[in-house]
Amino acid sequence: MTYLLGIDGGGTGCRAALADMNGQVLGTGKSGSANIMTDMNTARLNILDATEAALADARIDHSAIPSLSAVLGLAGANVGSNAAQLQAMLPFRNSLVYSDGVIALQGALGDHDGTVVILGTGSAYVTRVGSDIRFAGGWGFKVSDLGGGARLGRDLLEETLLAYDKFHPSSPLTEAIMERFGGNPHRIVQFAHSARPSDFGSFAPMVFEYASQKDDVALALLRKTIGQIEEGLDAITANNPTRLSLLGGLGALYGPLLSPRYRAQLQTPLNDALTGAVQLAAQNFASKVTETVHG
Repeated sequence: MTYLLGIDGGGTGCRAALADMNGQVLGTGKSGSANIMTDMNTARLNILDATEAALADARIDHSAIPSLSAVLGLAGANVGSNAAQLQAMLPFRNSLVYSDGVIALQGALGDHDGTVVILGTGSAYVTRVGSDIRFAGGWGFKVSDLGGGARLGRDLLEETLLAYDKFHPSSPLTEAIMERFGGNPHRIVQFAHSARPSDFGSFAPMVFEYASQKDDVALALLRKTIGQIEEGLDAITANNPTRLSLLGGLGALYGPLLSPRYRAQLQTPLNDALTGAVQLAAQNFASKVTETVHG
């Protein structure tokens, strides 16, 4: 018997779902990081580990791996020749490697046209009209990813230093940040010098927490960030009403803050990205495998 495989891989982990030819999930598995731009070889090993875990969960021997037809949605697949390079390294019978944004889009919207904005540590926009899929943003924390937690946390630290220097007014939020760094602005600078995007992103929840308490700095930061998110939506949707879903760890927090025209378009995601990968595997391979078996 042949099976379908869906893979959702990113910087923090890799998930696999094994399904029958109707897309019914039989088993799932997890492993470590699978960002193919960061480390191609480690990503491949973790993809196989997650696959073996999914097979074990379904009580299917790992010898089935060469017969699998897989769709993989992976961080880093949209850069250069990464997708093609990994595809050539995979042991599966059939495989398609997409950006993780493609499987997120499919999972959230199913086969409908629309747009998803992925708002986690970073941010990215993916929109589909018919067979045309467009991407925007997602170029990385240092030069892009507006609305992502890393940029929001970085902006909060900047405002804290501006308040310390009395360029801008302080607030309970900036005072709380100063307290976290022992009241020493030099410690903020030292932190920022070596901080990773996820380190900056760890401060983002505080902005939402203090905004709910009407903190002036928090409210100003969110007004600025919502403006950036909607600027991206204006560009990628060209002001045409469409289905819209906000994904990622911050998506649900931003949703109620959007302007009425975009709140009216918001749809609860139908499924997650891993389900989207399984759906795409069924669409791309189920009929082909059936034709091969019966041909």
